[in-house]
Amino acid sequence: MYSGIFTLTLKRLAVFAAAGALVLAQGPPPQGLTPHQLKPNVWWLEGGGGNTGVIVGNTGVIVIDAKTTPAFGKMIIEEVAKITPKPITHVIETHSDGDHVNGLASFPAGLVIVAQETNKKEQAAALAKGGNGAPPAEHQPTQVITKTKETFTFDGEKVELYHWAPAHTGGDLVVYLPGEKIVFGGDLIPVQGPDPVIHAEKNGSSEGWIRTMHGVVKLNAELIVPGHGNPQTRAAVEGRLKASEEKRARVIAMVKERKSLAEIKAAVDDNSPPPAGGERRPATFASFSEIVYNEVKK
Repeated sequence: MYSGIFTLTLKRLAVFAAAGALVLAQGPPPQGLTPHQLKPNVWWLEGGGGNTGVIVGNTGVIVIDAKTTPAFGKMIIEEVAKITPKPITHVIETHSDGDHVNGLASFPAGLVIVAQETNKKEQAAALAKGGNGAPPAEHQPTQVITKTKETFTFDGEKVELYHWAPAHTGGDLVVYLPGEKIVFGGDLIPVQGPDPVIHAEKNGSSEGWIRTMHGVVKLNAELIVPGHGNPQTRAAVEGRLKASEEKRARVIAMVKERKSLAEIKAAVDDNSPPPAGGERRPATFASFSEIVYNEVKK
């Protein structure tokens, strides 16, 4: 009798241990999202990757960017349901980075998914290589932006979409809500450090970034929501643009003086320790001075 109980107890312990190992292997559950209301019909959702915009229209909801994983995509849907019973009808992508598009895998089928044409090509290339960095085929862009400016009315909400040049990536979109005077700029807007972050491997460009940011500051925006971090004023973004222009000009001048990349980075980059709680920019990215150096040396 006792041996049978002992055997049963061991089996139960083995089940509990296996369940615990599975939980550890999966990692901790994702933390929730934090909604911030900007206007009566406009929110941004913090957490889970890139910032997400939520615009409540007459009959449906426009989402801007969809975070980094299907789990966080599900959280976006849950947060939208707390804001309004209206369904999500449109998604606008600011660019192709996985922390802004991969959450789409949890969204319902049949949505209008808007992206710049190069963004769509970048995601198609990622899918062709096995899908890493892009949502499934059924959540790929359905409406492609090919012009510098295109204006739409989605669910009664006027939306202006801009692509001035390759900047953070080859396929960036700036989303402007003229009625609310709000810009959603994705990762074009630097907040992790003083400099822009540019994907050279996605044909991003420092020159294109300068051109793009001149376009952004000319918009009549009161708030500019970046891809990460808190909303910025137009004046703050204009100040960052000026500083980046000056740094770019300094790097170009040093290249003409035949300075090495190491000499330029020592003279131009901020080499002080990173601020508490984070890095000045993602460690996987080249510094802005290195991006400019490589462009000029070509």
